[in-house]
Amino acid sequence: MSRSLAREIAFKALFMLEFNSGEEEEKNIYEELAIDTVINSGKKLNESECQYINEVVKSAREKLSEIDEIISTHLKKGWTIERLAAADRNILRLSVYEIKFSENNIPKGIIINEAVEIAKKYGTDSSGRFVNGILATIAN
Repeated sequence: MSRSLAREIAFKALFMLEFNSGEEEEKNIYEELAIDTVINSGKKLNESECQYINEVVKSAREKLSEIDEIISTHLKKGWTIERLAAADRNILRLSVYEIKFSENNIPKGIIINEAVEIAKKYGTDSSGRFVNGILATIAN
């Protein structure tokens, strides 16, 4: 299994949580359920990959308002984070967390490249270009 597949699985958990996040006091329960669901979706993951998924999903959700603010400042005038397609929004959230806050020291180019590949797979026809453009400006 690879880190890129683990990143895709983390994206799926963030996407799931956007629509099923529960009340604030239930936040941890929903996070654990989403993470367990995607981890046990048929892919064999090692301990390191499971730890990575847990860390990025929980940490990205903790920093969600900061991450959304970073993304918002790089959108075209008149666009809001809520206006973005849900897949694009969550790919950006995961990637911005890794670029700005993660201590994993993953090269920004790898994060962006893998985000673009996830966007092409789960987003619209223009998602790959859109995600690449936003992340390239954020990474600089």
